[in-house]
Amino acid sequence: MTTTLRPTGPIQQGADGAQERTYDVCDNGRPVGAVAISTDPVFGASAGIVRSLRIEEPHRRRGRGTIAALAAEEVLRSWGCTQVRLVAPADNEAARGLGAVLGYTERSRNMVKELRRTAPALPDGVTGRPMSGQEFADWARTSVETYAQNWIERGVPEEQARRKSETDHATNLPDGLATEGMHFHVLVHGGDVIGHVWVARHETPQGEAMGYVFDVEVREEHRGRGYGRALMHRAEDITLDSGLGRLGLHVFASNTPALRLYESLGYEPTQYNLAKAL
Repeated sequence: MTTTLRPTGPIQQGADGAQERTYDVCDNGRPVGAVAISTDPVFGASAGIVRSLRIEEPHRRRGRGTIAALAAEEVLRSWGCTQVRLVAPADNEAARGLGAVLGYTERSRNMVKELRRTAPALPDGVTGRPMSGQEFADWARTSVETYAQNWIERGVPEEQARRKSETDHATNLPDGLATEGMHFHVLVHGGDVIGHVWVARHETPQGEAMGYVFDVEVREEHRGRGYGRALMHRAEDITLDSGLGRLGLHVFASNTPALRLYESLGYEPTQYNLAKAL
């Protein structure tokens, strides 16, 4: 049988300029599944997304999903995309397996923890407090560039990385430190700030409110002393004080120390973010 894609309608153009289209996956003209693709509204028009891929149960395990995914990539190439990503839910091993076969690698993962009042006291001599206006201004001067570099170091083209960083900061902090639902806190030892954490109220696509760690960092000269763990405990307390019972975060797969820390604290993956160059 011959597996092909057939558009279900015209290309949809979003207000942000992103293109999106859904296709039937067909065998000899008969629909056996569907695939949806788009350009990325965050990374930009040169980045593509395989939003969904479904093959009906009686027609699975015959290579149709692989053929459909490769055909979808060809469409994205024709749109000018140089990279493509897909999201594999943590409980969907088939999606991760298909990604591996097609040459996708894990770029990052999202993780979540159900919270309880179990955070220990801060280390001796360490105190925590809200970030001051001047400290926020100092952080803001470098945060966009730092976040963009994190993506660039993981293979994202510079233009896409900078667009994402600028978009994320503008979207999440329209009123700077005064933005509603945003909490910036620092740890202090001996009068010196040794690290910070940015925790926010976040709403999932399903409409569930939860806490979310957007940024956490221990200054380089203070690393390896348990302060990262202390900052995460503080983030959990901030979330619980806000009346929320879950805390999520995003971690790059190559950041092994951070990944191990989150796993040891009880965070579990909810999705794997896979990517490849086209």
